[in-house]
Amino acid sequence: MYTLRAARAVPTATRTFSTTTPRALAKMQLIGRLADTPEAVPTSTGRELIKYSLGVQGGPRDENGNRAVSWFKVASFAEGAQRDLLLSLPKGTQMYVEAEAKMDKYQTQDGSERTALNLLQRNFEALSRPQNRANESTTGAESNTNAAEEPLSGIGAS
Repeated sequence: MYTLRAARAVPTATRTFSTTTPRALAKMQLIGRLADTPEAVPTSTGRELIKYSLGVQGGPRDENGNRAVSWFKVASFAEGAQRDLLLSLPKGTQMYVEAEAKMDKYQTQDGSERTALNLLQRNFEALSRPQNRANESTTGAESNTNAAEEPLSGIGAS
């Protein structure tokens, strides 16, 4: 014969892994190509903001074999060597970017309300040089063909 015992309450321990207060997290990771050379813009507080756009291909291929491109505007407060590296990257450079994502509402001049995705870069890595698509002389094309997808040295984090 079986007897049923009353379940004993077992004390549960609470363990804290962090001493900071919890915050909401919205993070994006992107791999894409620079639409143009990043540019530095001064802010009203005197800091320098670096702005650039990243094109990310995705989705199914169309009848020409091309994938759709989504464009993301990214801002960065990188300083020192990271700032210099970011500003030296040419158009077409393939990059890996980690950014905080935030949806902001604003009003246009005609009074309508819009929503925009704002990305603030936290880390980046330059993955490869831009692809060379320009027609060059034979000697120039041969020397640049080998460098078309050569990895870049330098990992960035801001």
